[in-house]
Amino acid sequence: MAAVDWFGSVAAPAPPPARPRTRPRPAAAPARARAPRPRAAGRRLTGGIVWIVLFGVLLTGVVALNVAVLRLNMNVNRLDKQELQLRAENAALSSQVSSAASAQRIEATAQKLGLQPAPALDTSYLELGRK
Repeated sequence: MAAVDWFGSVAAPAPPPARPRTRPRPAAAPARARAPRPRAAGRRLTGGIVWIVLFGVLLTGVVALNVAVLRLNMNVNRLDKQELQLRAENAALSSQVSSAASAQRIEATAQKLGLQPAPALDTSYLELGRK
């Protein structure tokens, strides 16, 4: 059958459809080799399930480890804040101790209580001997 062109000329006949390719069959094999092995398919499926379960367990372990590390980091952060607070408190207490132990403060408190400093000429020292 020839196709007609719009302008009146006759086109070349269409080529015949291509035949599908077929693979040559291999030489006849023994009957044992051709028989399907149901165990191999089952083994492959079981192996795949084992790998999926193993991968799931590994992922669960990684997530659990990350959660544990996050908790530890939160505890470390809390302890660091507490350490800074205690250091600041120790510095304030140390400052109070040093100001309370100053000679001027002790002298002012003694004068409020009615005590007077001893004259330098009245001061004497005793020798207690060696131990």
